[in-house]
Amino acid sequence: MESILSCIQVYLAPAIRGETATKFEQLSLVLSRAASRNNSAKAAVESAIYDAVGKSFDVPASQFLGGRVHDSFEVIWALASGDVDQEIEEARGKLARREHRRFKVKLGFKPPQEDLARLARLVEALPGCEFIVDVNQAWTPAKAQRWMPALAELGVALIEQPLPADDMDGLAHVTKCSRVPVMIDEGAFSNAEIARAGQLGAGNVLSLKLVKSGGLMHMKRAAAIARAHGMELYGGCLLESGVGAAAHLAVFSTLPELHWGTEHFGPKILVTDTTLGEIVYHDFNIHCPGGAGLGVSLNDDLVRDCSRTVWA
Repeated sequence: MESILSCIQVYLAPAIRGETATKFEQLSLVLSRAASRNNSAKAAVESAIYDAVGKSFDVPASQFLGGRVHDSFEVIWALASGDVDQEIEEARGKLARREHRRFKVKLGFKPPQEDLARLARLVEALPGCEFIVDVNQAWTPAKAQRWMPALAELGVALIEQPLPADDMDGLAHVTKCSRVPVMIDEGAFSNAEIARAGQLGAGNVLSLKLVKSGGLMHMKRAAAIARAHGMELYGGCLLESGVGAAAHLAVFSTLPELHWGTEHFGPKILVTDTTLGEIVYHDFNIHCPGGAGLGVSLNDDLVRDCSRTVWA
C-alpha cells in the first residue's frame, strides 16, 4: 500500500489536479500517461472520481457506465485455511445463515493428492453446494493433465489459474483437454493479454478485477474483449473493503451478463468495514448498493483510526 500511496501522491493526483471531473475518458488518458501499470493506484483514483461526480449530481456511478442491469449477484465464499474440519464447519455456518452456497477452495498449498483428499471431504460434507477451485498457479501442465480429471469426477464447476501466469500456451492446451471450464486470472491483466488468451483459448472464463484493469471503464472494456472472444465472466476480488467492492459492483451491475457471479466477500472478513454497511448480503446474494456515486459512505472514525501520518 506504500507504493500505491506514493504513486497517487507523486504522479496521479498532480496530473489530474484542475481537470474537469466529468471528463471520464480524458481523465483515464491522463492517468495512463502519468504512470505505467500501477493499476491499483489508478483504480482507486478513478473510483473516487466516479463516486464524487455521482454524489455531486445525485446519481449512481453506474449511470456513467451504461446504467444498471442487475441489482444483485450470487456471492461465492473462499475456503482457504487448509484445515478441512474447520472449513466444513465454516461452510455449514454460511449455509445455515443463507449467506453462501457456492465455495471457492484454495488449492496448491500441498501435494495434489492431499489437496484432492481435502476437496473430496468438503464435497461429501456439503451436498448440493457448488465448488470452484483456485490452484493459484501451482501446477505444471503435466500435473494439470494428471489431476484435473479427478476434479471433474468430484463435480468441480470451475478451475482457476492452474498454471503459472506466464504459461499462456500451456493454459490453452490444458483448457482444451479439460472437461471442466478453466478461468484465467493472473495470466491476463492488459486488454492485449485478454485478447491473446481468447485467441489461444487459454481459459473459458476471465476473472475481472479493478486491480488488474486499472479503472472502472477499463474493466468494462476488458469484459467486452473477453466476451468478443467467447469467454464468460467472473467477478473476481482481491479482498477489497466495502469501498472496493462497491466500485466493482458499479461496473458488474452494468454488464449484460456476469456468468459466474462474484466473490466480493471482502467486507465480511473485516472486523469493521470502511463503509457504513450499505452493501448487504442476503439470501446467498450480494446486493448492489443504491444511492449516489458508489452508493456507500466512508466510516470516518475507522479511516481516522487507521490512518498513518508517518510512513516508514
